[in-house]
Amino acid sequence: MRIYDPCQETLEALRRSNIELVIGVPNENIKSIANSVSSATQWVQNNILSYSEDIKFRYIVVGNEIDPNNDLTSLFVLNAMQNINKALASANLQNQIKVSTAIHMGLLGSSYPPSAGAFSQSSVSYITPIVKFLLDNDAPILANVYTYFSYKNDPNDIDLSFALFTSPNVKVRDGNYEYQNLFDATLGALYAALEKVGGANLEVVISESGWPSHGDVAASVENAQIYYENLIKHVSSGTLSRPNQALETYLFAMFDENQKGPAETERHYGLFTPNKQLKYQIINQLLGSSSSTTPQPEPREGGISFNSTTPTSEEGGISYYTSSSSPKSEKGLILSLCFSLLFLYFI
Repeated sequence: MRIYDPCQETLEALRRSNIELVIGVPNENIKSIANSVSSATQWVQNNILSYSEDIKFRYIVVGNEIDPNNDLTSLFVLNAMQNINKALASANLQNQIKVSTAIHMGLLGSSYPPSAGAFSQSSVSYITPIVKFLLDNDAPILANVYTYFSYKNDPNDIDLSFALFTSPNVKVRDGNYEYQNLFDATLGALYAALEKVGGANLEVVISESGWPSHGDVAASVENAQIYYENLIKHVSSGTLSRPNQALETYLFAMFDENQKGPAETERHYGLFTPNKQLKYQIINQLLGSSSSTTPQPEPREGGISFNSTTPTSEEGGISYYTSSSSPKSEKGLILSLCFSLLFLYFI
C-alpha cells in the first residue's frame, strides 16, 4: 500500500495487518528535513520507528512529482533523502527500508524514439545526483507513468489502441525494439534517459499508473477496464526493455476522489467508488492468475475514512493504492482487502 503522507489514523489501522507500506514525505516537509538532521530523525522516529514493530515499511518516498523547472523544493530533495537515510541507518534500518523519490515523465526532454530518451537540460542537474544516491544505496527510482495523458494530449498521432495495450500492430520501430504499446515505449525512453545519467542498472518501480473512468476524451469505464486488465497481464511478465522480469507497479487509485481537480478526470481514477463499490471486473482475473494460496486479512469494522488515493506493493508485481498517493519474486499473486483497499503484489 502507498500513502502520500504519514496519516496517524492510517498508520494505527495498519498495525499488524501484514501489509507492506510505501510512505511519503510530503513536499511541504522536505525543506525542513533537508536543512536539519534532527528534523529527519524526528520524522523517522514519529512515523517509522513508532510503528516499525507492527508495520512493514518498504519505501520512504521523499517528494512526489517535484519539478525542478518550477518548484524550489527540488533544491532540497537530495539532502532530505540523505538525512532520512542517515536517520534510518542510526536505527539500523537502512537495508530494510529504502529511501527514494517519485518522478513524472515530464522530466524527460525527449522520448521519441525511445532510445533517444533523455532528461531535459533543466532536469539533468536535479536527477543525476539522485540517481547516484539510489545506486549507492541499492534503492529503486519511482516513476509515475500514465499513457492516458500522452494519448489525451496528442490523439491525432497516438492511437487509443497503442495507449490501451490493444494495438494489433507494431507502432514504433527503434533499432532492435518493436513497440506495440505506449507503456513499453515510455519505459524505454525512461531507461534510455537513466542510462545517460549513469543509471543504466537502476531499478524502476511504477509508483502510479491508471486510467480515468469519466471526465474527458476516452475516459470511460470500458477503457479503464481494458487498461487495467492489460497492464496487470503485461507487467507480470516484464516489459520490452526488460523482459521476463516482473515490474513492480502501483495502480492509481483506490477510490474516486470527488474533491480533487481541477480536471474532471482527476475525480475518477478510483478502482472503487466512494461507497466502496468496485468499478471494474478485475478481481477474478487477478485471483485466477494466482499460483499460490495465502490467507487474507479480515476487514475490520470502523477504521479510516480516506479522502485521497494511495498505492502499495511488494517486489515485482502490482499493488493497489488508496489515494493520490515491494519485494521481488515472481511466484503467484496475493489479493488483500483491508479497509476496503485492494492490494495486489507478487511474492
